[in-house]
Amino acid sequence: MMVGKAAVISNDELAAEVEAWLDAHWDAQNRREKGTDRLDVKSWLGKLVDAGYSVPTWSTDWFGRGYSSKQARVIDEILRSRHVIGRSQDRYNLGAVTTYRLGSEQLKSELLRDMLTGAHSCLLYSEPNAGSDLAGVRTKAEWVAGPDGGEYVINGQKVWTSNAKEATYGMLLARTDWDVPKHGGISFFIFPMKQDGVDIRPINQITGESEFNEIFIENARVPARNVVGELNGGWKVLQTALAYERLIMGEGATERRGKQQSSLPPLLELAKRHNKLNDPVIRQKIAQAIAYRQLNSLNMKRAKDEIMINGSSSLMSLGKLAMSRIQHGEARVAAEILGPASLFDGPEFKDSADMNFDSAKAYMNSIGGGSDQIQRNIISERILGLPREIEVDRNMPFRDVKSG
Repeated sequence: MMVGKAAVISNDELAAEVEAWLDAHWDAQNRREKGTDRLDVKSWLGKLVDAGYSVPTWSTDWFGRGYSSKQARVIDEILRSRHVIGRSQDRYNLGAVTTYRLGSEQLKSELLRDMLTGAHSCLLYSEPNAGSDLAGVRTKAEWVAGPDGGEYVINGQKVWTSNAKEATYGMLLARTDWDVPKHGGISFFIFPMKQDGVDIRPINQITGESEFNEIFIENARVPARNVVGELNGGWKVLQTALAYERLIMGEGATERRGKQQSSLPPLLELAKRHNKLNDPVIRQKIAQAIAYRQLNSLNMKRAKDEIMINGSSSLMSLGKLAMSRIQHGEARVAAEILGPASLFDGPEFKDSADMNFDSAKAYMNSIGGGSDQIQRNIISERILGLPREIEVDRNMPFRDVKSG
């Protein structure tokens, strides 16, 4: 890792440094490390991490450069223009970000590099009876004595977990104290996924994908040292993790990959292909959709600066809610452009198939990371200062809370 104080450097000097480093190490045309005949992801990510370009806003003690978010954007824009994998992990790698910000020094030493060089994390938050109200989780974590602080035995069920089969670690929310109010008895763990007692079952989605999974956990183990933050202080840790998840979703991570095929906005390109650019109503709706994206982009820049300073930001809820509106709205405009042809589907009707896929996919953004309704509550209470929603069980011991 890089150790020492962050160097003072201008944006122009930084850009020149990054360009020169990439010239020496990255083959942009073939998207692999120079001098190799195929991409070795772990090897390449290790080089990018060691150079400090993968998590530039982090401390120099932990693979970063100690740069501001503005300087990090200089690096990000160059890496993106050259199709470099592993960029901006200080914003997009949820497991690593949460561990870096709130994990112990021992936990960071054990896990951070692995997380940054290809060990994926999944989210073990929602349960069948604790989705919108995550403070109602009932997955149990029971401590047992042993070396190095002992370990916790986990039993419970999680649902709507993305990419669970590929994950090395799970960001697990579990109850460790049943005798205090619900928000106070939860702990946050970095949970090893590749072990006996973890049963992963895919959920088939309307889009034909199976990104989500049900997870059944029976007598699985996690070391006590893998608690992130304070024991029974998992709710605070969750707020940081959710803020970064909403940042990612607010930037459109749930949209169809490869959607942008030309320099024109997709709706404008679609209208051009179907000879609808002369329709003033369609033009107005496309202009409004483009304006929504631009406004959301400006809001997300403001939220990113705040999250880099404070570790969390309620502004992320604005971005996530806006992206839900953008995705649903653009799918509706696309359907208007296509007209009756929007009823078609299949490979021979690509534009119609894409529109139908985007319409269905938009619901993922409306549910994941906290539903649109939850985001409206957060915006009303934490940004607009309106009265809190009434919670009759907020201050009673959790074991006394009734569950359906």
